[in-house]
Amino acid sequence: MKQNQNKNQKDSKKSDTNAPRPLLPSVDTSLEFIKESLGGSSDLVVRRITINKSPCAVLYIDGLVDKNTVQDFIMEALMLEMPSRRASVNHLYQIIKDASLPIGELSEVENYEDLFKRLLSGETIFLLDKEKKALSASTKGWRDRGVQETTSESVIRGPKEAFTETLRTNTALLRRKIKDPTLRVDAKSIGKLTHTDVAVVYLEGTAQDSVVKEVHKRLDQIDIDGILESGYIEEYIQDAQYSPFPTVYYSEKPDAIAAGILEGRVAIITDGTPDVLLAPALFVNFFQSSEDYYQRADIGTLIRILRLICFNIALFMPSLYIAFTTFHQEMIPSPLLISLAAQREGVPFPAFVEAMIMELTFEILREAGVRLPKPVGSAVSIVGALVLGQSAVQAGLVSPAMVIVVALTAISSFVVPA
Repeated sequence: MKQNQNKNQKDSKKSDTNAPRPLLPSVDTSLEFIKESLGGSSDLVVRRITINKSPCAVLYIDGLVDKNTVQDFIMEALMLEMPSRRASVNHLYQIIKDASLPIGELSEVENYEDLFKRLLSGETIFLLDKEKKALSASTKGWRDRGVQETTSESVIRGPKEAFTETLRTNTALLRRKIKDPTLRVDAKSIGKLTHTDVAVVYLEGTAQDSVVKEVHKRLDQIDIDGILESGYIEEYIQDAQYSPFPTVYYSEKPDAIAAGILEGRVAIITDGTPDVLLAPALFVNFFQSSEDYYQRADIGTLIRILRLICFNIALFMPSLYIAFTTFHQEMIPSPLLISLAAQREGVPFPAFVEAMIMELTFEILREAGVRLPKPVGSAVSIVGALVLGQSAVQAGLVSPAMVIVVALTAISSFVVPA
């Protein structure tokens, strides 16, 4: 009993230390604690004012807020309009909250943990002396990239707009596509240090409740310091982690995500990345493109069949070539077999080693072309492929047929949209 009592006392002490620290009623003490916690950061802006002989302070982080909003709707309202109101000190906080600040999103803060979270998210904090509560006004106004054309999912016909790195811009793009009151946008914050905003978007009544609950459950179980991109979340919520095939679909196109939501799937939008996740994902979803729905049915069907054929070519063509030329020569017509044997006459490596050399060379060229700047990357990839391919054939390291097989395999792999 004594051991259990001591354990309960230790657990209560730990819970007390982990509990959020409530706000202090003194403005000077609160400001001193905030500055000390932020390490005297230079981007913290503190404006002290006095309203009806009561000390006040307005705090915000420079670069995360819209200064015009802070100036016009907070500072001007407090410094020019409040002195005209003859409010008593006891009711000053309530008057400022209810009738003085013309801000749409206004909330109360009661502890320093919530205060730092809101302050570092681009909100403006208002402190009033002798009050254990603070007001938080939504004044987010950092610069974003804006809605532009997608670079990874280009289409000939259909919308060209793409998601951005701003969460609210992305939710607005989906609201613009689906103007229905059953569209739900559930907000979450993931990451102990980054507090990344995440939105779960779905159509109530269309998406299964079990799927929505499972998505929320897996998101709530994520325990990590920071979420910098949606790929972090994808790895935590996906099924079959060791499978080479993905189980979560992602896209930069709002029309593709909106189509998935209309089909009953759940979208996961992460602040700071234009890639929006869509779950659950079927194997066939990765062969579909939003452009298929904007064309005739027969054309779209033929294009999807072509993608499946190209996928099988990329998956099996090198192995089939090795199997036919090494073990099953009788399946190759005699004229073609004679031509292949003549090409491989001076090659010192088996077909398997030859294929591995060419596949590895192509992957190196592809990775170099992606990482280099655009003006240089395309030139390096094209020149490198031509020079290395021609030189490898002339040097007798690989046969011309193997170059054709690997090149066709690589081109076929790029036909798949995802």
